[in-house]
Amino acid sequence: MKIVVIGGSGLIGKKLVHKLTKLGHQVVEASPSTGEFFETSGRNLLAAEAAAGEGHHVELSVVGTDCLPQNGYYRAKVAQENLIKASNVPYTILRATQFFEFVGGIAQEASDGQTVRLSPAFLQPILSDDVAAALADVTLGVPMNGMVEVAGPEKICLDLVRRFLSANKDARQVTTDVHARYFGTDRKVGDHGRL
Repeated sequence: MKIVVIGGSGLIGKKLVHKLTKLGHQVVEASPSTGEFFETSGRNLLAAEAAAGEGHHVELSVVGTDCLPQNGYYRAKVAQENLIKASNVPYTILRATQFFEFVGGIAQEASDGQTVRLSPAFLQPILSDDVAAALADVTLGVPMNGMVEVAGPEKICLDLVRRFLSANKDARQVTTDVHARYFGTDRKVGDHGRL
């Protein structure tokens, strides 16, 4: 089967390309650096897929995107999902929770000098390898014309960052702050959805 992976050079994309190639499929990598991104790439891909009679559009998205509209990235993912749903191309959208590999980025984004201010909200992190495996399964499966969610097995508070910093001998101090933002987004305890 010939499969195009948009974001094929990213964390999940590389893993997905490797898995699909190993299974004997012809995989073409495409990435944001080639100018393809969210709505524009979505419109172009869906039009090309419809014209070619493609049978399955698979999209990786984020659990909780529709719950955090003040975040530009999440708004763009929701817009992309809506384009897919409105198309005539059979599809499956796989929404995943935050990747364990991004804990360092969460710490960096929440840092204020030597203090890391984190919300007491919970994450349900997942390994990127598990997301790539789920994507491969969805890609090779029958289109659902709907959405599937994958998440790590355990709800963990953002205190996970404290353990990550300690394991990496990082001296920054972690403070729980109910007003802390999550990648520029107001994320309070009890908000709907998982990240």
